[in-house]
This record gives sequence, C-alpha cells and structure tokens, in this order.
Amino acid sequence: MTGVDAPRPLRARFRSLRPAAFGADAAGERLERIRRSPNFADGAFRNPGGAAGHRPSGSATEFAKVYFRKEERLRRAPARPIPLHPDTAADLAAPPATGLRLTWTGHSSVLAEIDGLRVLFDPVWGERCSPFAFAGPRRLHPVPAPLAALGPVDVVVISHDHYDHLDLPTVRALAGTETLFAAPLGVGAHLERWGVSPSRLRELDWNESTRIRDVRLTATPARHFCGRGLRNQQHTLWASWAVEGPEHRVYHSGDTGYFPGFRDIGAAHGPFDVTMIQIGAYSDFWPDIHMTPEEGVRAHLDLQGGGPGGVLLPIHWGTFNLAPHAWAEPGEWTRDAAAEAGQRVAFPRPGRPFEPAAELPVDPWWRSVSHPLTHHWRRSRPLGTAAPASDPDPAPQP
Repeated sequence: MTGVDAPRPLRARFRSLRPAAFGADAAGERLERIRRSPNFADGAFRNPGGAAGHRPSGSATEFAKVYFRKEERLRRAPARPIPLHPDTAADLAAPPATGLRLTWTGHSSVLAEIDGLRVLFDPVWGERCSPFAFAGPRRLHPVPAPLAALGPVDVVVISHDHYDHLDLPTVRALAGTETLFAAPLGVGAHLERWGVSPSRLRELDWNESTRIRDVRLTATPARHFCGRGLRNQQHTLWASWAVEGPEHRVYHSGDTGYFPGFRDIGAAHGPFDVTMIQIGAYSDFWPDIHMTPEEGVRAHLDLQGGGPGGVLLPIHWGTFNLAPHAWAEPGEWTRDAAAEAGQRVAFPRPGRPFEPAAELPVDPWWRSVSHPLTHHWRRSRPLGTAAPASDPDPAPQP
C-alpha cells in the first residue's frame, strides 16, 4: 500500500466525524502561537491567581438533590412569559444621540454602539446552548428581534467558546456578512470551521489589542475555563474585553470568577462608562468561575477605581437555566447590592436600547413574572462582608 492510499490516522478519522458544533482544534501556526503564550503552561491555559475549579465541588448527591428537586426546578424558570421590548429594530434605526448606546438581548449578548462603531458581544440567537438541537438548556424567552434587525455589525466579540457564548447558527449567519470577529487565542479555529474567513479574524492573547477604525479592543484577563467537545484540552483562551473609543469606554466581563485583577484592568483601561458584568449562573458548587451579584458589583467598583461610577449592566442571567439559584435572584440581588454601594444599574427588558448618559431603565420588570423568592438579600449586611449565622431573612420584597 502506498502513502497516497494509506488509511488516515484513526484520530483524524474520528475528528472528521464529530459534530460541527464541537468546533475545531487549533493546529499549525495557531497552535504554535498558543504554546508561546505566557498564559499557557504544561499543555493548558492557566487562570490568574492559580487553578480555578470548574466542576461541581462537594457531594454530587447533594448537588443532584438541589438541582433536580421539583420545587427548585420551578423557581429556576419564570412563572409567566418574560416581557420583551417590542420596538428594538425601530429604536436602533437612528444613531445614539450621546454616542453610546447598549442593547441587551438576553444572557450575555449585547450590542454596544460606541463612537460610531457597532460591537456585538457574545451573540447567541440559537434556541439551545448545546451542541444538539434536541437537548440542552433551552431559551426561556424568544430573541427580542431577528439578528438582521440589529443592522450592520462592525465587529463581533467573543469572550470564550462555551455554548452559551459562542453559538454555531449565529456565527454562521454572521459569517456571510462583512463583520470582523475578535476572539481569544484558539477560538479562531472554531470560527474558521464555521465559515469565517481568516482575513476577518482578530485573535488575541490577554492584554493584546486590535484597532478597528478609531476604537481599540483589548482582550483582558478573566477567571474561567474553556471547552466544547468531549475532551477539554484547555487550548482555547477565555477573556473579558475592554473597548475604548475617542469619547467612551465599555467593558464586557464574559464569564469569570471574582479576582483582584479587575483593579488592574480598570487602572489600565478605565474608568468605564458602562460595564457589562456577569451576575448569574453562580453556585457554591463552582465559586471560582462565576460571580455572585455581590461579587459582580464589587468587580464593577474595582474596575471604576474602587468606588461608584459609570453604569453597571447585569448580564448572564434571565435567558437560560444554568444554575441552582432562582430565576429572578440575580436581578433582585444585584439591585440590592448596588443600592448598598450607591452604584447606578441599568435593568432593561431584553431588547430595549438605552443610552447611559440619558435616563436609565431601572424598573424591576422581573417581579411581575417571577415565582416568589424564598431567599432574600440581607439588606443589613455591608457589601463584601459575611452575614452572621443568626441574622434572619428580612421581609419579602414587594
């Protein structure tokens, strides 16, 4: 048998059979660049501050009890349909009057119009955050507007390669446009497999930047992990993002646990007009990789130099059921933690654009569709301190 008709190596044959949603492995110059990264060691990307546990800690039995108990499952979804903003497309037809406008469409997907550049963070328009159309977490509300209704997008920014942030059908829809893609190291392999031209990719390590017109995008550190397939090789990086225009600055956290590096990011790239901060899908079972609402507010304060400033837009909540906490808890607790800190927060309904320099949407819209919360914020607790075991829950909020 000659080399020409020899069977392909078994690994390559299996790779060709895996679902497209699993993406692709880094190879060639991309893999060499990964190996040269100062954030890559012993065959994997490393977190700031050391290893971060990303699998449920503690008793698997206790986790299963919490996660699958019927009454808990009910509280993890809204009691009635989530109210969506009906006029997203019409509201986006004219440019923002102040030069900065944000439109949260659910979970971590945000369109940021900043100093003439239209940046779409972590767009997920698919029905499930899963490699399969028949299984996996399903949307709790429809997308508030078709992807095309957003208008032209200059750059799509991806924080990491998990299914609730990097969505195959959405990328394929955008791959047919002229948009650029900015992503952490290694994620470009997925994007290329799904039809994005290498010429439209900007693949960055932490603290590397790319400039699109007069706006600079910088991949900044985060504390998380990666992986889409059955084997997680930790060969794709995760990142938060700082976007700096001539007049405005915004920050998108992606997924991250709380870590002291927020102060360094703020010192280098802030203060920010708006931070988009992950405040949902947290649990004591995985405390290193997602932030609680209290930690999200603390991260915002760190990014602003230690005190209140700018506007906090909570993200990573409301759209998918990904953790044991009640569906409305992230919104309610962020509202209370921010009030304790004197920090302004925007709470738009999915699809409602707002300009941070104008009137903010602050109505707690989730209350009208939520099951009652059984665990309420301890208003007497100073931000960042532990509650005493004897401190009783306050009366339910209205």
